Amino acid sequence: MDILNITSSGATKTKIVYGANLNSSIAKKYINDLKDKGLIEQRSNIFVMTEKGKEYRELTKELLDYWDQKPRM
Repeated sequence: MDILNITSSGATKTKIVYGANLNSSIAKKYINDLKDKGLIEQRSNIFVMTEKGKEYRELTKELLDYWDQKPRM
């Protein structure tokens, strides 16, 4: 989710690494996974969240908000 949030307005790999507090090799793996799933795309050296990524982020936020409202047993 951090990478999606960071790429919402476009970000370089360096910005993703620092913003998500990842090392370069882990960031590369996550970036490739998100690209393969169509959640982000690369434009030159900038990564940008796609419409599918925005939908995924919103659905995930709704689910997390729902879980936060449930009483703990």
